[in-house]
Amino acid sequence: MSAAPPDPRRVAIDALVRIDRDGAYANLVLPKVLARSGLGERDRAFVTQLVYGTTRSRRACDWFVDRFAHGDLDPEVRAALRLGTYQLRMLGTPAHAAVSATVDAVPRRVKGLVNAVLRKVATAEDAWPSDAVRLSYPDWIVDAMVDDLGRDDAEAALVSMNGAASVTERADGYVQDEASQQVAAAVGARAGERVLDQCAAPGGKATALAASGAGVVAADARPARAGLVASNRERVGLAADALPVVVADGTAAPFGRGTFDRVLVDAPCSGLGSLRRRPDARWRIDEAAPARLAALQDRLLASAADLVAPGGVLVYSVCTLTRAETTGVADRFAEGHEGWRPLPTPDGPWRPWGTGALLLPQVAGTDGMAIFAWRSPDRTGRPDVAGAATL
Repeated sequence: MSAAPPDPRRVAIDALVRIDRDGAYANLVLPKVLARSGLGERDRAFVTQLVYGTTRSRRACDWFVDRFAHGDLDPEVRAALRLGTYQLRMLGTPAHAAVSATVDAVPRRVKGLVNAVLRKVATAEDAWPSDAVRLSYPDWIVDAMVDDLGRDDAEAALVSMNGAASVTERADGYVQDEASQQVAAAVGARAGERVLDQCAAPGGKATALAASGAGVVAADARPARAGLVASNRERVGLAADALPVVVADGTAAPFGRGTFDRVLVDAPCSGLGSLRRRPDARWRIDEAAPARLAALQDRLLASAADLVAPGGVLVYSVCTLTRAETTGVADRFAEGHEGWRPLPTPDGPWRPWGTGALLLPQVAGTDGMAIFAWRSPDRTGRPDVAGAATL
């Protein structure tokens, strides 16, 4: 007789401990935990909801918990109390069900504590001390979003990113957020052109560009991430020669001047537009990240500009909403590259944002994204390629 599958809440608590105590990434640890859980599809979906939702709501949950639980809490107890609080206060689960089910999922030695705290949480007033606690974000993220977007748009974006991410599957089976698909389309790659995706991992935009019939090269600075692009290339049925993958530092790429008709710089960023998809990212990003990453983005764009052929197109995109990483980077690029002409960017749900466009996550249920595009001036250049190892 086979053993009964574990309690889904027990599985969720184990994953939450790994994320909080061990620093594991939610999107990496959860599939592993679920794979060995023996749970059915419905229970797996429930665990995913609990883990992602509790992780997003960590600060709000802790505000309730810390009012009634005093002293240091064991990581397992903290995870269980957050889980129970999330069910009670965010999911609206009836108190008798949320409390008893959570108590059943913890060891006997802490059942009394978990029961007592959650019963108090169930009836507590929610006179939130701040918007940041209510929305469950670090103070600096709320302040930065309000400063850059205005209070109404910032709060709507933050509320939107507390929901579950949508799943959009392309015709080739690749799962990719609709905003990223629109960025790839905006590059405008055409058959016969040479196109570079300068920061290509995990490969969603590169594989979409290659489907146009253009000669696309995908580059990434780290071998492991370049390997991920190669794996995704195979998954969508593209041959290696249809999408060469190069391990290359985007700030010093091994290509000659003017090599490519179009270059996409989908730059590393703070990711503040994609927090619904990365539930623990809000707790990992530090306040200095936007400025630090903007400096890297400046270097990536400057390097990419040298690779664009006369009259070619350079596209810059980031899945964040900060001015430092969007209009700030675009304005500095324009100041240092006289003669480069801004090009139209997507309309529809996108709003004008400096010389580019911004897509807020609440507008179409996508990741938040910014995009800018320029056409290079006509100039003399010799399109040649330095040697580079491909995957």
